[in-house]
Amino acid sequence: MTASSTVRPTAPFHDSGDDRIALVILDMINCFDFEGADLLAPRAQQAANAIRFLRDQADAAQCPVIYVNDNFGEWHSEASKLVQQAIDANSPTARLLKPRGEDYFIIKPQYSGFYSTNLGVLLPKLGVRRLMLTGIAADMCVLFTAADAAMRDYALWVPSDAIAADTQEKHDAALSIMERATKAEVRSTTDLTLAEWDRTSHGGQRAD
Repeated sequence: MTASSTVRPTAPFHDSGDDRIALVILDMINCFDFEGADLLAPRAQQAANAIRFLRDQADAAQCPVIYVNDNFGEWHSEASKLVQQAIDANSPTARLLKPRGEDYFIIKPQYSGFYSTNLGVLLPKLGVRRLMLTGIAADMCVLFTAADAAMRDYALWVPSDAIAADTQEKHDAALSIMERATKAEVRSTTDLTLAEWDRTSHGGQRAD
């Protein structure tokens, strides 16, 4: 599912044996109309700049870009509606990171991007074994998705500047858990490039 009707991403019918990288963007298509959003929104905007920088690198390397977004309790929602709601709410993250026609868009009902979604089906078909996890919130949806990804043997890069929480303490604590428990690479997008991580993360090995 995409936010555009002109170009649609496709995936092979059968799983691929490749070792590709995908960029996963969690919950950045967001109206920020919930309790505590006033604290999270400015931090999310800072993360959005890093995500956009990483998305440009993903485009150059022909890596798939996958938006995994909460349905915010609207069980009848679909991608274009969620995107338009965020744009109408003047969300700076949605405007900066608006999905393109070639991007994948998955709607999730809970914290993890893998829970009750087709992400676990899509990734093998695209030949993806390594994930760059970005988005919000670091201590909730990013952390839960990282844990589920690690249990499925995906190599992870969670750039410290491409995730956000409503406090720096929560951000740092979540990042520490992901680095220790999921063996995620956590260097920022200013300290590590996609190309550099690509060279050192083959076979599920983290970049040390």
